[in-house]
Amino acid sequence: MGTNGAHALIRTLTDAGVEVCFANPGTSEMHFVAALDGVPEMRAVLGLFEGVVTGAADGYARIAGKPAATLLHLGPGLGNGLANLHNARRAHSPIVNVVGDHATYHKQYDAPLESDIEAVAGSLNGWVRRSERAAEVGADAAAAVAAAQDPPGQIATLILPADASWSEGGVIAAPVEPRKPRQVGAATVRRIAGVLTGGEPAALLIGGRACRAAGLRATSRLAAATGAKALAETFPARMERGAGLPAVERLAYLTESAVQQLAGIRHLIVAGAKPPVSFFAYPDRPSDLVPEGAQVHFLADGGDDVPQALEDLADLVAPGTEPVLQEAARPELPSGPLTGQNWADVIGALLPERAIVADESNTSGLSLPRATAGAPRHDLLTLTGGAIGYGMPVATGAAVAAPDRPVINLQADGSALYTISALWTQAREHLDVTTVLLNNRAYAILRLELLRVGVEGHGPKAGDLLDLSRPDIDFVRIAEGMGVPATRATTAEELAEQFRHALAEPGPHLIDAIVPPLL
Repeated sequence: MGTNGAHALIRTLTDAGVEVCFANPGTSEMHFVAALDGVPEMRAVLGLFEGVVTGAADGYARIAGKPAATLLHLGPGLGNGLANLHNARRAHSPIVNVVGDHATYHKQYDAPLESDIEAVAGSLNGWVRRSERAAEVGADAAAAVAAAQDPPGQIATLILPADASWSEGGVIAAPVEPRKPRQVGAATVRRIAGVLTGGEPAALLIGGRACRAAGLRATSRLAAATGAKALAETFPARMERGAGLPAVERLAYLTESAVQQLAGIRHLIVAGAKPPVSFFAYPDRPSDLVPEGAQVHFLADGGDDVPQALEDLADLVAPGTEPVLQEAARPELPSGPLTGQNWADVIGALLPERAIVADESNTSGLSLPRATAGAPRHDLLTLTGGAIGYGMPVATGAAVAAPDRPVINLQADGSALYTISALWTQAREHLDVTTVLLNNRAYAILRLELLRVGVEGHGPKAGDLLDLSRPDIDFVRIAEGMGVPATRATTAEELAEQFRHALAEPGPHLIDAIVPPLL
């Protein structure tokens, strides 16, 4: 018996280093599912909703540094996963989507699930291709893996008609070498060096891979030598933090706070990030956050080797200057009822070595950067695209990528409800994810935004749309129903005890931490 398209696809993926497929399959993908047993190198992880599947692939890519595959059912399945693919796009996470489609000869009948998959996939501004025949599938898969890794990383979507999957004639393709990041030229480095040493107030705004150790050290050297302000993008895909690394402040989410951070700057040097803009439009507030009259200078963009460009710049401008490193320091364990601040002190006091923190704490997490700055070295994953419901799936994928590291999901209650079925996947896969669910029974961020857009004196109907009570949601019972042990904490002492226990015991845990809302 020959090789069908599905087998050629999976074998090509594994040969190219894609070892995990997060999946929520349907009828058009059944031959892909059947072929998995013939390729033991591919790990298949089931998600109960496509937003969990795509978010897990994002989390996996951020930690593993290479693509996972997703398996999605036709256009609606891709559509269900789109929000977390949007976040992944903003994170520049390499992901290979395999989206099943109707057999080529069946599409003419406009069956109920027929849709324009290319249009949905095209909204991600990535790579899209349709395999028309079994013989093409392997080569297309190899091209997809390479495209996903095109610096700085992107979403690659391969559309797989059912008959291209089940037909014989599949050909396993050799891996395609992905492109390398571009090197920033010496002339550009010299030009930026002149800006930094020109005597006018300057700031460095870093993003992407510059938020890892090498980029942070080079940025700190530059700031120490020149007096430039060092800032990181508001929502980095992966930022290394903690004792022994430079503590680079993130640009604030709130427009008015970001304006204060950048006040007086005459030159903004951008490396691996975009010039800052307000997340939304607000009456009488600027959309462009670059101070009036300031010049923007581009050292490197996402497709460049940004850490190397920063190191080259530091070697030119700051030879012999050492980075300023964060000293080890932890908050004292607090006591008393949980508040919007002291829960973060509990996490900072107890955060384990080499933790991966998937942060979707939203308004409850305002004090988190301070509380964890001097904690043991850890990786921070943030909500890059602003589409909520990312935290639980990303934590799931991160735990698959790094089974030897503790994963901490700091999770707002409203966002959790978008993708809470990720808990089931964590239980099924025995993943070491500890979820601290910040339960304030509100869309507190929207209460804040209601005020910031100038709405005053709103009535009960508006309030109801931002309220998550009546009835209160029992996250302990939900978690237990999905196979995840869960507890509830109302005091700092309870949170500390339960957090310690969850970290010490293998497998997933959830702590329902009852905190007051911001507003």
